[in-house]
Amino acid sequence: MDKLRQLRLAKDAMDRDWVDPGLDLDAVAAHAGYSRYHFIRAFKAAYGETPGQYLTHRRIERAEEMLRTANLSVTEICHLVGFSSLGTFSSRFKTWTGLTPSEYRAKHVGRGAALIPGCYAMLWAGGFRKGPGGAQRNSGEAG
Repeated sequence: MDKLRQLRLAKDAMDRDWVDPGLDLDAVAAHAGYSRYHFIRAFKAAYGETPGQYLTHRRIERAEEMLRTANLSVTEICHLVGFSSLGTFSSRFKTWTGLTPSEYRAKHVGRGAALIPGCYAMLWAGGFRKGPGGAQRNSGEAG
C-alpha cells in the first residue's frame, strides 16, 4: 500500500473519531501501519502539522460551530468536542482563534440563525450517556 494512502487511513480515523477524548496516537499510527514516532514525522511531512495539531484544529473548528449555533455552556462544548480539561480547551482555542471561547461566542452569536436549544445539541452530539443499568440519563440536572 502506498504511504500516502496509509496516512489517509489514519487521517480518516481521526476525522471519524475526533470527539473521543481517549483517541490515542498509538491507535491512529496503527491505522497507518507506522510506529508512533515515524507516524508523527510522516504525517507532518504530508500534511504540514503533527497528528496532535490536526486533531486539535478539528476539535476547535467544531467548537467554533457549536459556540455560534448551540445554546450550551463553554464547559459542555469543551467536553462534547473531546477535551477533558476546560483550561486546555480555552488556551488552545485562544491560540487558534485569538479569542477565548466566551469572547468568540459574544462576537459571533446573533449573526445567523437562532441558537439551537442545548438539549437538542446534546442529543445530536451524543452528550446523553447511558447510566447505571443501561438507562438513558442527562447530565444530572433534573435529579
